[in-house]
Amino acid sequence: MSYVLGVDLGTSSVKVVMVNRSGVVTAEASESYPLIHLQSGYSEQKPEDWVKGTVKAIRRLIQESGTAPEEIQGLSFSGQMHGLVLLDKDRRVVRDAILWNDTRTTAQCRLIESKLGSRLLDIARNPALEGFTLPKLLWVKEHEPQLYETASVFVLPKDYLRYRLTGQLAMEYSDAAGTLLLDVAEKRWSAEICEALGIDPSVCPPLVESSDLVGTITLEMAEQTGLSPAAKVFAGGADNACGAIGAGILSGEQTMCSIGTSGVVLSYEAGKDRDYAGKVHFFNHGQKDAFYAMGVTLAAGYSLQWFKETFAPEQSFDELLTALGTTEPGAKGLLFTPYIVGERTPHADASIRGSFIGMDASHELGHFTRAVVEGITYSLRESVDILRAAGKRIDSITSIGGGARNDHWLQMQADVFNAEVVKLESEQGPAMGAAMLAAVGCGWFGSLSECAGQFLRPAKTFQPDAERVRRYDELYTVYRGIYAATRPLNEALTAFR
Repeated sequence: MSYVLGVDLGTSSVKVVMVNRSGVVTAEASESYPLIHLQSGYSEQKPEDWVKGTVKAIRRLIQESGTAPEEIQGLSFSGQMHGLVLLDKDRRVVRDAILWNDTRTTAQCRLIESKLGSRLLDIARNPALEGFTLPKLLWVKEHEPQLYETASVFVLPKDYLRYRLTGQLAMEYSDAAGTLLLDVAEKRWSAEICEALGIDPSVCPPLVESSDLVGTITLEMAEQTGLSPAAKVFAGGADNACGAIGAGILSGEQTMCSIGTSGVVLSYEAGKDRDYAGKVHFFNHGQKDAFYAMGVTLAAGYSLQWFKETFAPEQSFDELLTALGTTEPGAKGLLFTPYIVGERTPHADASIRGSFIGMDASHELGHFTRAVVEGITYSLRESVDILRAAGKRIDSITSIGGGARNDHWLQMQADVFNAEVVKLESEQGPAMGAAMLAAVGCGWFGSLSECAGQFLRPAKTFQPDAERVRRYDELYTVYRGIYAATRPLNEALTAFR
């Protein structure tokens, strides 16, 4: 037998899946690691924790599955986007990584806008937001100049992990697109952006394609992981790009909804010319010379996690979500906005906070649960609406992540989005996308589309119900008014946080 590994470096844990030539996941393992919150708005991690967790997960996966090292022919990576990892000239980590959900960089975003104006969207195809990498780089430059001076190069989280496994340093286009330093259409680092902001272009690492072979496992890491030193290592992609690959979003008008810690609505773009004017992200795909448009809800699954841990810690998620089958759409007039860590699409606002609107004494835990799930889904519909308004035809959406594990939530997505929703037979998301990049890289298939035809199979479809669509349309109209109504209140409360 022969296998490939998909390594998904997430925000709270790393997940490794082993996949055979038929696309069957034969083994998987995961390891968690902590977040570091030094103060409000700060979110960091120790890159060494990623390495230790990945080594442990791979070793355990090999041992528990009884797989011979030489049977694992290759591996690739999916990774959390935007996180800043600074390395010195000896490739040692300069400081803890600043993550995608860190919001300390508002002043740096305004600086970028003042220096570049409309040229930023022309080149990077995305607005200056706190989550991106360039504002983090500028923050370190301003607030930690001694550390900045010692930095020789920056990479993103999965690129650092891959460097530690292979000794080879590179960044691929789908992740580079989330730095604000890449000329997305031309696929090169932007000298204009670097010059405008006083960034030495030498800090930008070499660029490669997601499917490129970047090396093999070092002898040291082969010993630690149990992998063969001959195992081929491929560049991989950003988590959302790999999620798109793992959901088969590889052509035409294909669209997916992914609900994890954050939530995204992502649609395939064959060319670089469609202009969303910064309303949604526009990034390079993991498929060569393709792109994707994407809207983001910062706290999608995280809103549900927060709600469960705060109000129903004794219940499992499955128990909590039984309420979706026992309550009616609209949760008896209760609405929730999932802005508990700010919001990204369509409101690029790091200060806005969540709300329950419409509470009365008749509401029970089940109504609140339903309101949270509906609020997450309404937020994602705002991204669907932006894509449709730009001319995208979205009749069918492939759903992955936590939101694809509950049939009631899948039906809710179909009704709120007014589109067919497809659940896959084996839903591994970004980890599967990474494994598919390795499978194509190893020569198992001639293309990602060919691989998807073998690896990915629909399991179930959910059709929108006309009456529920009508009711959700009415509720969604009310939901959309909450942001403007609560924004001044949240601004007034900022001083008390």
